Amino acid sequence: MSDPSTESPGDRGDPPEGEVEVSAHAPEGAAGLPKQGSLRWSFTWAFAGIVYVVRTQRNMQVHIGAVAGVLVLGLAVNLSRLEFLAVIGATSLVLIAEMFNTAIEAAIDAVVTDYHPLIKIAKDVAAGAVLIAAVNAAATAYLVFYPHISDPHHRLGSALHSAPALLVAGALLLTIVAVLIVKAATGSGSPLRGGLPSGHSAVAFAGWMAITIVADPYAHAGLVSMLAFLMAILVAQSRLEAGIHSAFEVAAGAILGVALTIMVFWVFG
Repeated sequence: MSDPSTESPGDRGDPPEGEVEVSAHAPEGAAGLPKQGSLRWSFTWAFAGIVYVVRTQRNMQVHIGAVAGVLVLGLAVNLSRLEFLAVIGATSLVLIAEMFNTAIEAAIDAVVTDYHPLIKIAKDVAAGAVLIAAVNAAATAYLVFYPHISDPHHRLGSALHSAPALLVAGALLLTIVAVLIVKAATGSGSPLRGGLPSGHSAVAFAGWMAITIVADPYAHAGLVSMLAFLMAILVAQSRLEAGIHSAFEVAAGAILGVALTIMVFWVFG
């Protein structure tokens, strides 16, 4: 019989040094993780991070509300593409900075339990980055929106009749944001799978309603609307048959998408 003290880790069946053995009874998310590089799971985890920040961070909720208001106002005053690019870039920087701030705080809190002055510096610097991004966004918004709002001859939404693509994009974006907010508030499902409401159903029916409204003045509008409706029904049916959503979740998504699209076209169209 060999001396256990002279046996190598491999002889005893232990994992080599530097490797961690995963138990057959490990919780889901350990042994059950998908292979690295899976595009679907990469997007799922990314959206899960977004939902976590929106659900738990009050400042992020304020930022999201401000961004939604700015985008709606941008549609109303008919910003140019370059102006939209400037606004989206500035507001996105705020959201990114807030997410990095949350990630840094979570990583520090996971490994440090005692007070240390360097930890305070790290958190303060991260918070300062968010503040700088927010000031930059406010300055950008002022420079972009002031000429439009201060013009006495400018009427909000006056040019949107000739640019339905902006209304469609705004309706779809508002629908996606609303789905994420509801899922974050209810804590049900993941951003891309399951939960109330069905995001796929919401976007599909929002698209159907947008197509119906835009195509109304043209010939064969009824046929175009019917085809778009059938596509939306197929999307909803696929979510039901796959067992990802219940009928109530699919119906809630459809109602949400239709209602928000009608609201956008009614207010700005």
